[in-house]
Amino acid sequence: MNLNELQLQSYGLTNFNVEQLLKNAYSQNYTYLIKTPIDQYKVIVEAEDKQRSEPTDVNRLYFKPPGAQTTIPNQTVTDPQASVGRLSVNHINQFPAVTLYFNLKPGVSTGEATAFIERTAAQTLPSTIRGRLQGEAQTFSETFSQLGVLLFVAVFIMYVILGILYESWFHPITVLSSLPVAAVGGLLTLLVFHSELSLYSYIGMFMLIGIVKKNGIMMVDFAVEQRRAGKTPAEAVHEASVERFRPIIMTTLAALMGAIPIAVGFGADGASRQPLGLILVGGLVVSQLITLYVTPALYLYMESLQEKLNHLYGKLEQWRKIKKQELVHQV
Repeated sequence: MNLNELQLQSYGLTNFNVEQLLKNAYSQNYTYLIKTPIDQYKVIVEAEDKQRSEPTDVNRLYFKPPGAQTTIPNQTVTDPQASVGRLSVNHINQFPAVTLYFNLKPGVSTGEATAFIERTAAQTLPSTIRGRLQGEAQTFSETFSQLGVLLFVAVFIMYVILGILYESWFHPITVLSSLPVAAVGGLLTLLVFHSELSLYSYIGMFMLIGIVKKNGIMMVDFAVEQRRAGKTPAEAVHEASVERFRPIIMTTLAALMGAIPIAVGFGADGASRQPLGLILVGGLVVSQLITLYVTPALYLYMESLQEKLNHLYGKLEQWRKIKKQELVHQV
């Protein structure tokens, strides 16, 4: 319906009067509640059914300007025209919104699809139009944006707990040193097999961290006990490597045997869980081949660094005591 602004103003009407008239005529507007001792009735203002069954019935409406004694036909100040339009206008945060749906082609991940949509929207849509993901795509985007922070927090909590366990700032680093190697191995496996980094991949990353960390704990914990028994760092870590080799290998092989069917995609809907198995298999293999050599060497380095710092701290304490005694003698 096109409005004639000059005609409206000449009759003392505004756009609000037109909107209010249409609202009262067609929207079943609830205006009042009549209460009786036994019941209550809602007063609804609307046009009769026979007066709003056809599009041309809009010309039956009349305006009555404030203070005027006459009524004005609707077609005098408006120009009703039939056109194709939406039955309803959806809103998000009080803004008109249009929802576009999409399905994924075979072999395309949700991350690739959402990245393509956001890139294309930024290139084609004007700056006055804003868009955001909804439904499964929104859940996927929010989950991935938080998983990196969650992974960092998990590693930090493990460092704090191990620091309390060993009463050391350095040996937790020795245990956690195998985590970057395992993560790189898992991600490289995904890259080699052209698999996407999905939610299952992140679950596999957390599982991989737990398994690899446990292998480091078995070796370092045994070496710390040997150090407390009076052995040198080299003797302690050598004995730990020999004694804990079989448990570490058995744990890794058991995890591999459980992850290989998942990596192959065996079972119902196995393709969706395949990234989990790939990241476990690749991370375990790479970390096992490297950390068996890196962890003992890093333990020796951290032990040497800790001894140097303890020695330096002892000298500082000795110097502090000497200075304290000198001050006492001077007094």
